[in-house]
Amino acid sequence: MPPARRPRPPQKERRSRPPQKERRSRAPQKERRSRQPQPEGRGPRGSRPRSDLVSRILVAVPAAIAAIVFIDLGGLAFALLMIALGCLCLSELYRMLARWRPVPAVGFAALGVMVIAAHYGSQRDVLEVGLCAVPVVFVFVLARGQRGAATVTIAGTLLGVYWIGFAFAHAELLRQLPHGNAVLIDVLLGTFLGDTAAYVGGRLFGRRPLAPAISPSKTVEGLFCGMLVAVVAVFLAGLYQTWLTQGDALLLGLAVAVLAPLGDLFESVVKRDAGTKDAGTAFGAHGGALDRLDASIFTIVAGYYVWVAVMH
Repeated sequence: MPPARRPRPPQKERRSRPPQKERRSRAPQKERRSRQPQPEGRGPRGSRPRSDLVSRILVAVPAAIAAIVFIDLGGLAFALLMIALGCLCLSELYRMLARWRPVPAVGFAALGVMVIAAHYGSQRDVLEVGLCAVPVVFVFVLARGQRGAATVTIAGTLLGVYWIGFAFAHAELLRQLPHGNAVLIDVLLGTFLGDTAAYVGGRLFGRRPLAPAISPSKTVEGLFCGMLVAVVAVFLAGLYQTWLTQGDALLLGLAVAVLAPLGDLFESVVKRDAGTKDAGTAFGAHGGALDRLDASIFTIVAGYYVWVAVMH
């Protein structure tokens, strides 16, 4: 018979250690949760610091007073202010679009000429200057011998002309209309109060993101708060203006309420494509001039055409 095999001594059972992956994965999960974009009013403790709202007001009040003074002053001083603010916004835009190689000289020149055309001429003159910018920017692209992405260069340059240049030219056009000073102030009042109400409403009631792919911090609740306040602000302002009927004031308020958030979202799309959070640093922590005036760029143009339609 073959010799019996000796039984192997029992091996000591190794103590099972808890998997390290579970321990390591807990901390990143917390970080991931905290890094996710939160709607307005849904921060780590439910609201943003109150000092942020106070600083917004401290920036907005002096700007509003200066705007009223220059609108009431009118004349060439207001036109020059529009050129200065427009060029500041254009510089921020072209800085964001630097990788697409826009032609800032064409944008600055077109904006200045459009505002001057609005001051001394008419709406038709403004439109003609804007159309002339198309072949001019094309000539500049040819002159510098650009071989690639010429279409993107032309489009980026003209974006500043038609988006920003037209808006500041229409501010001058609106101011020259009968009662245009008051209408322009009403439009800016509704825009800024609506923007502030959207921020506060988002902080207090924000639950559902409005456009998370474009601007994760904006909420549906904030949108409705801003629209409501914009309509009410313009309507109440119209009650003290005897030449403005309640129906016309309501129509103007609705135009401001709809176009203001669209202008805000439009700038968010541009910043998202450019990969930047703020357009500039003109207002410190509150971003650049384009960040503060993005909604007004849309509402001023809308206010002009609404008022022209009302007068006719």
